[in-house]
This record gives sequence, C-alpha cells and structure tokens, in this order.
Amino acid sequence: MPQRNVVTWNTMIRGYFLNGFFSIALALFHQMPERDIFTYNIVISGLMHARDVEGARTVFEGMVCRDVVTWNAMIGGYFINGMVDEGLKVFEKMPGKDVISWNLVIEGLVRCQKFDLAEEYFNRMSYRNVASWTVLISGLAKAGRMAEACKFFEEMPVKDVRAWNVMLEGYIRIKCDDKAEILFQEMPEKDLDSWKLLINGLVISSRLVDALWNFMEMPTKCCKTLNLILLGLIRNGLVNEVHAFLEKQPYSNVFSWTNVIVGYFGKGEVRSAIKVFELMAIRDVTVWNAMIWGLGEYDQGEEGFKFFIRMKESGFSPDESTFTSILSICSNLLSLHLGKQSHAQVVKSGLNDFTAVSNALITMYERCGNMQSALLEFFSSPSQDVISWNSVICGFAHHGNAEKALEMFERMRLTDVKPNQITFIGVLSACSYAGLVDQGKYYFDYMKNKCSLKPTTEHYTCIVDLLGRFGLIDEAMSFLNQMRVDGVEVPASVWGALLGACRIHNNIEVGVIAAERFLEIEPLNAGVHLILAEMYLSCGKRADAEIVRARMEEMGVRKQQGRSWVEANGSS
Repeated sequence: MPQRNVVTWNTMIRGYFLNGFFSIALALFHQMPERDIFTYNIVISGLMHARDVEGARTVFEGMVCRDVVTWNAMIGGYFINGMVDEGLKVFEKMPGKDVISWNLVIEGLVRCQKFDLAEEYFNRMSYRNVASWTVLISGLAKAGRMAEACKFFEEMPVKDVRAWNVMLEGYIRIKCDDKAEILFQEMPEKDLDSWKLLINGLVISSRLVDALWNFMEMPTKCCKTLNLILLGLIRNGLVNEVHAFLEKQPYSNVFSWTNVIVGYFGKGEVRSAIKVFELMAIRDVTVWNAMIWGLGEYDQGEEGFKFFIRMKESGFSPDESTFTSILSICSNLLSLHLGKQSHAQVVKSGLNDFTAVSNALITMYERCGNMQSALLEFFSSPSQDVISWNSVICGFAHHGNAEKALEMFERMRLTDVKPNQITFIGVLSACSYAGLVDQGKYYFDYMKNKCSLKPTTEHYTCIVDLLGRFGLIDEAMSFLNQMRVDGVEVPASVWGALLGACRIHNNIEVGVIAAERFLEIEPLNAGVHLILAEMYLSCGKRADAEIVRARMEEMGVRKQQGRSWVEANGSS
C-alpha cells in the first residue's frame, strides 16, 4: 500500500485481533509511526479478548490521554477474564462514567452469578437505558430466578422486543411453557427469535402438535425450526405423518428429508427409506451417509456398498462418517477383500487420522480375522480411545489369543484411558477361553470394586462359562444363587453357559436344572430342547426324553436349518 494513515493501520490491527492473529496485531501496533486514541482502545480490547491482561494493562498505563471507551475496554476486559475485583476498582476510579460503563459492570457481575451486587450497582444508576434493564433481567432469568426477573420486567419503563424475548426464554428454560405462551400472546411486537423461542420450548415440552401449529402461524418460516419439530415427531414414531406433511408443504430442505429417511430406517421400513431417497431432487453427503448407514444396519450391506459407489459417481467426496459406515459393512460381511479396498480409499482421502475411522478399521480387520493388521492400525493411530482398546482386546479374546488380550488390557491400565463394561467382556472372555479361573475372578472383582462398573448379563455369562469349562459346576451354581440373592435376575444366556458346561462334564443333574430354567425364559429354543432330551437319553431316562420331544411337537418348535456365507474371488 503506497500511502497509509492511522485509519488504515487501525483497520489492519483490528482485523488481525478479530481473526485471532494477536501477535501480528501487536507487532503492527509497535510499528505504527503515529497512533491515535482509537489505536489504543482497539489494542486494549484485543489483548483482553486474547487473555493477555498484563499486556492490556501496560498499554493502558502508557496512555497519555484516555477517553470513556478506554476505561470501558479495561472494565469489560477484566470481567471477561473473571477478574471481578480489578474490574470494579477500575470502574470506581473512572473519572467520567457513561451508561455503557454501568451496563458492563452489571453484565460482568451477573455473568459471575453475583446478582445481589449487580442489583446494588443497578440501583445506583442515575440513568438507565433498555440494555441496562435487559442485562439484569437476562442474568436473573438464566439463573432461574424468574420471580425477581419478572419484578424488574414489570418495573421496566420501556420494553423492546429483546426484553420480551429474554423473559420468554427464561420461562422456557424452567419449562413453564404455559406462562411462556401467555407472555408471547401479550407481546406487542414479535420478531423471528420470539417465534423460534416459543416453538423450541413447545418441542422441549413434547407439545409437538402445538409447536407445528405455531410454525404454520409464523410470518417468516424457518427451516431449522421446522426440522426440530419434525425430528420430535419422527422420534415419536410419526414418520409417515411427517412424510405426508412434507409432501404438501414447500418449507422442507435436504435435512428434512434426511430425517424422514432415518425415521423410516428406525422403523425398519427400508423400502420406504430408499423410495424417499430416490425421489429427492437435491442431495448432500449427509443423506448419502444416512442411506449407507441404514442399509448396513438392516443387513443390506451389499446394497449399502452399491450406494457408496453411486455416491462417488455422483461427485460427492466420502467423509469420515461414510467410511465408518462402509468399514462397519465390511465387518458385518466379513469381507477382508472389500475392507482392504476401503482402507486404501481411506488413506487416499487423508481420513485415516480420524479416531472413529481408525477404530472402524481395527474392528474390520479384527472381525475378518486379521489381527496382525488390526494391531498395526491400532499402533499407527494418532490417538487411542476406549473403543480402540476394546477392539483389540475383544478381538484377541474372540480369536482365542487370551495371553495377548490380557497383555493389551494390562497396557491399557498404564494409560489414562478408563476401561468400560465392554473392555471387561473381552477380558473375562479371554480368561474363559484359556481356563484362567483365578484371573477371571480377580478381574470380575476388579471391575466391580475398583472400576465401580455394574456387571451385565455378558459378564455373568463369562464367569459361569469360565467356571463351567474348568468343571467347577457346583461353584458356578453357587455363583448363580448369589446373583439371585443380590437381586440380579439370571438371564437365559447364563443358564445356557451352565448347560453347556454340564453337557461337557456330563453333570446331568445340574444340566437338567439349567435347561429347564433356560426354557422357562425362552420356551421356543429348539437347541436347548434337543440338548435336554439328549441328556435324559444319556442317563437312561427315555420317558423324560419323549416328554421333551412331545412338548416340542405341541409347541411347534423346529430346529432351524444351518446356513453359511462364503466369499470366493472377492464375491459372496
């Protein structure tokens, strides 16, 4: 720039401060050949917002001439940085105060929850503007002190729409939507925020029909507000009704239709979701992701992969959510070939540093049986969370490598990542596979007493399976009895684990008890009926075995045919 004056320097300094380039702004300030009072005020305000209180104080003290804006910048800066006492000291020393000075003090005190002191300063004011009242009322309303807020609101000589909105938001915040509605009707003037506040409040109170009625009355429609209402209706199972509404109204956008698609998937109506998608004139990455995710969730992974290919052919770039869903599909299909192809695309897209994508890769390799690649991805990941650790621990346990699973758990204990219930499913499964009875008991107690995690059905199943595999049937039975004493209902899976152990160790007496308890919970389970009949036959109780088979006939219980999924040359 050939010619610069104070105004251009000030503009550049202010711009750098607003965009977070504080050091550059300060460097320009020191380079300025001449400065005016606006320069100093801009720098003080910028440094305060940059949390450089000492730097702002140095600039302030170095000023020969100060105006009310300078003092206000210091007061506001101290309050922004939580230095209430310093802010009040500067305010009291200030030679000439304007209404903004008073408002800054009241706002700062309200923000620090010092309401009594804020009211004291408010009462000291000789002149108040609308902002003075609104700042105090807003602070009281946000703190839920609506009685006091209402008192000041009633005393307010002139009320603007913002003051009314502050009261409206306060009632909604404490879920008094009936009072909010009365206040809304009393408002002499309403703006877009007034309508949005009321409608959002009705949605929060699950008054979705009332919210929709108010939306239709709204002078200026807001798609974001409509989508909030529609999302509430969809979550209440009214997907078809929302779909019909959108067909008749012109207020929808891509997000609206994406919610409908997700809603149909939530109801298991996959065909309807696909139909809505195909009729959409405009699509974005999010709606493609919704389709891929939904198809994967409802065991239509191959169709989901076809949508992924269509997505790329349509010119959309997959994001981390896309690849997370695609890798989940590969995991469910147990397709290592597709998984490796997807991994290559992840690397090409530069998304492999996202923890969610890295976790999906670890899970995919683990589910497809390639633990070496899973472990390589785990250690290559820039950061590991509990999901990352769970994937490798459960993966090694699932593939029978108990030693490696427990080694990874011990490594996890050396980090800041806290184990959760899924972690211990992997740990206890590993102990069960390896017959590590003492370690299994130790980890179960460690989970309950040291990690304060409540055992789930899966944890109890693992312990019973562990004791049973080692032939400790009586101890397993005692464990189940203790569960019932503790008020924990023994689920079918735990009785099933005990039944399996009894079958291996030929403990007919306990096995019959386990099978009968299992069938009380799941009477149509063909496998357990057949195991029970087999146990009766093995000990010569043919009549009892015939009773079991007759019961199967009577109940219409049939053994299901087995099916296998085979991948050959990259195709299923």
